[in-house]
Amino acid sequence: MGRGGTFVRRCAWGAAAGLLALRPAAGFAGDAPSDAASPSPPVAAPQAAPADGGARKQIPTSLFAERSQFGSPLISPDGSKIALRLTVKGEQNVAAMDLATKKILYMAEMDATHEIDWFAWAGNDRLLVSVGTQDKIYDVDVRVTRLFALDVADKALHFLGPKRLGIEGDDVLYTDPAGKYVLLSYSRDIFTEPEVWRFPLDTGGPDKPERILGSQANVWQWIADDDGTVRIGLGWSGTRLVVRYRRSADDGFKIIGRLSRDADSKDELWDVLRIIGGSDEGYMLDDGDHGHVALRKFNYATRQTGEVVYENPDWDVTDFDLDDDGKPVAVYYTDDRDHVVWLDPKVEKLQKALQKALDSPDVWIGSRSKDDTQMIVWSGGPTDPGAAFLYDAKTHKLDIFGEARPGLAPGLLAPVKPVSYTARDGTAIHAYLTLPPGRPATGLPLILLPHGGPYGVRDKLEYNDEVQLLASRGYAVLQPNYRGSGGYGETFEKLGDGQIGRTMQDDLDDAMDWAVAQGIADPKRVCVDGSSYGGYAALWAVMRNPERYRCAASFAGVTDWDSQLRYDADFFTAKGRKSWRTRIRGEDRKFDLDTVSPARKAATLTRPVLIAHGKIDGNVPFSQFEKLKAALDKAKFAKADYLVFDKEGHGFDTAEDEQRWYDALIAFLAKNDPPD
Repeated sequence: MGRGGTFVRRCAWGAAAGLLALRPAAGFAGDAPSDAASPSPPVAAPQAAPADGGARKQIPTSLFAERSQFGSPLISPDGSKIALRLTVKGEQNVAAMDLATKKILYMAEMDATHEIDWFAWAGNDRLLVSVGTQDKIYDVDVRVTRLFALDVADKALHFLGPKRLGIEGDDVLYTDPAGKYVLLSYSRDIFTEPEVWRFPLDTGGPDKPERILGSQANVWQWIADDDGTVRIGLGWSGTRLVVRYRRSADDGFKIIGRLSRDADSKDELWDVLRIIGGSDEGYMLDDGDHGHVALRKFNYATRQTGEVVYENPDWDVTDFDLDDDGKPVAVYYTDDRDHVVWLDPKVEKLQKALQKALDSPDVWIGSRSKDDTQMIVWSGGPTDPGAAFLYDAKTHKLDIFGEARPGLAPGLLAPVKPVSYTARDGTAIHAYLTLPPGRPATGLPLILLPHGGPYGVRDKLEYNDEVQLLASRGYAVLQPNYRGSGGYGETFEKLGDGQIGRTMQDDLDDAMDWAVAQGIADPKRVCVDGSSYGGYAALWAVMRNPERYRCAASFAGVTDWDSQLRYDADFFTAKGRKSWRTRIRGEDRKFDLDTVSPARKAATLTRPVLIAHGKIDGNVPFSQFEKLKAALDKAKFAKADYLVFDKEGHGFDTAEDEQRWYDALIAFLAKNDPPD
């Protein structure tokens, strides 16, 4: 919430360290020799769900919170190692594993107050590791990021950066393919524009950090090309995005554009720039020839778009990948589910063969070795938590690396389907409906589950622990992609500007009305559950319309918009905090956000609520929880249950805490809106 951080349940891949037993190698049809026998898919066949709800055994909450000890595997460039998250005694760490022996070569233990944001290979023997932690700057709670280098051979972890450092310390512009250095952009404090430094990764060598670029007035973001030359500087001047560009390291930066953020602006597309070294040519996402965002060639010196490389006839392209030579290899789009289109015929053939072998449309080729002989492949779907596989291109075999939720058989889970309804102002809203297995789809208790974000984020056909948990307990679950959600075009997303607590909330009420009109939901048995922005929407639902809803559950929800925006402002200094506030509040400067803030309207609450929060949340700070609790205590409200997680942030790192949330949620719903 606030800085684009949506509440996301973390999905870890792999098996327990002591029990990492790969399934028997499976021959792989597709690019195997033509006379090879067709193998059975290396995944378990779904089991049929019982038709009688009474005969169904209740799935323990622990299975929805279950973690495999290994997660987020990344193959090293030479294919000899795998980097992964490794959970030990509930704490997340980063480790390197030998691919052949499956033995841990080195594990870097992280402090409990640090969250691992990301990690990536820098050469074959080093990893870059970004961590986030809570800090105070001028008595304001902020989340800061810091960067470390993990040396596998030396078994050491080194901090990368100066002693004096601002909020963002992990802005890596370029990583040397051999792993010798990185280009790191950082500010010395929250008031100073960032510099660019070259940091050697061999800390035992003679090289020292070297400043490549000093700070420049009003440049808050630097972008390097694929050769490691810093070519673009971006910064806001009022409501205009100022773009500075140079052709080479020997040239000076020149302003090539001042882009206004208005209804016709495509400023956000600068976030997906890719620049080819030694050239003014590159690629970006822009309007195609047939009305959708497409992948196009682009000249950065002239700011002129060129020919369309790929445009989907029905959906916007959301991202793209380039190979080491700067050539596009893949584009991505989303309808009801995510899709990849490989522009390399060989990889496209492999993608289809993997989908056939794994019997699933939701298959992703992830991390790959440089020579493409070793790959991580993921397969899953709305009713399958998913599993990661190792694919060996030389032997054409898939071996399972591990499962996301080992105890959940896909056949036990509830089907999810896309639906749509019309909001009261005529706007078409898309949503996803999950019905409890073994129960007639009439007169059911309903849980509205709005997603976080709120802007530019959406729900889609994919596995969701909380959805499946609620369905397993007898609830219908409806996930509306309310106005402001991403994936349905810029016009739809902008419909949410300034509508938090207003028409965005209407869309949730209208979702309930649709489910009731369809005969699916009992209008007297509806509750709202959500996390981050969704947690806010749940709380606001029972305050704004208590006649509709029996209860609300909120994890990490915003409760006071003014204080949340002040918190966000420290992070958005470089990115236009004024435009962010305008987007939340709307163009009417007289509109008082207190009128749609639960903590400010606590005295109006009459319905039971469950309020939970992590103490080290860096997106929606714990103070948001404290403000609402203090207001409810002052109002002597007796229908609130509180749940605090001392070591969790804007999501759950540990299975124990996630199960604790699920147990509390199910108990709360059973008390206030029993499924039977």
